[in-house]
Amino acid sequence: MQAQSNPGTPPPKRLTFLIHVTQSQDPTRAALAFLVAKTALDEGHAVNLFLAGDGVKLLQEETLNQLTGVGTGNLREHYDAIVKGNGRFYLSGNSAKARGMTPADLQGKPAEFALPTVLIRLATESDRMFTY
Repeated sequence: MQAQSNPGTPPPKRLTFLIHVTQSQDPTRAALAFLVAKTALDEGHAVNLFLAGDGVKLLQEETLNQLTGVGTGNLREHYDAIVKGNGRFYLSGNSAKARGMTPADLQGKPAEFALPTVLIRLATESDRMFTY
């Protein structure tokens, strides 16, 4: 059975999602955050991810390549899909600095270090926000 579109029905509204990730210790939860971002992009929405606290580690190559959640998938696969879908990453500059991250960790990634003011701006510009 095929779904029929009603010519008078407007297309679904494109939303902007902010996904705020503050931890990396629980692989299932960390991968879930990226899976939700990937799913929103797959459905045609815009997505920004703000990584803070230990969450900044999720963009380090070692973590991207090794982290797999139970039932929530592989972080690298989700990350690659987010990049392909034009998702954007913001990392707390203070959190990253405290964990020894440098601009080299972000080289070639759609990511930048940001201050809390960016998190507030993204939150006010978003339609929905998820926190992990």
